[in-house]
Amino acid sequence: MKNKTFTITNDLLATRGQRFLNFSIDLVFLYIIILSIATTITLVAEIAKKFTVSAWVETMSIGEIVFYSLLIMVVYYSLTEIYFSRTIAQLITKTVVVKKDGSKPDIKTFLIRTLCRFIPLEPFSFLGAFPRGWHDTLSETYVVKRKRLAKSRRFFNNPEEFGKLE
Repeated sequence: MKNKTFTITNDLLATRGQRFLNFSIDLVFLYIIILSIATTITLVAEIAKKFTVSAWVETMSIGEIVFYSLLIMVVYYSLTEIYFSRTIAQLITKTVVVKKDGSKPDIKTFLIRTLCRFIPLEPFSFLGAFPRGWHDTLSETYVVKRKRLAKSRRFFNNPEEFGKLE
């Protein structure tokens, strides 16, 4: 008997539309998080009468804002994907990040995936034949439709169930 392993197929991949929604929704959440943290720091500084902190936040240079924003992005993508295998947007679009065999990637893979998002023009990498970006291919991960993955894996592990009504 041949020992088969489950493999992600193209029909399981999230669509370009889902990937675009993931990007857009995550961007909105990132802006909300970034502004919320900056506002919270300013308000706490005002209440604590630490006007130097408040003044610093209000007069941050472009470089400081970019560094702060990138740091928040790394934390957001890393934590949500490491703990849940999906970001908030992927939760909304019912997609999930997996390895080629359909299993959850390890922490190192998620960190590579997160860092690859900072490659210039990376969001345009989805314009190819398949809806996989550079942060997917370089980290060897796939964003798939969660329910289709579960159904496909169930039928792979229990082929006798194929065709039965649910």
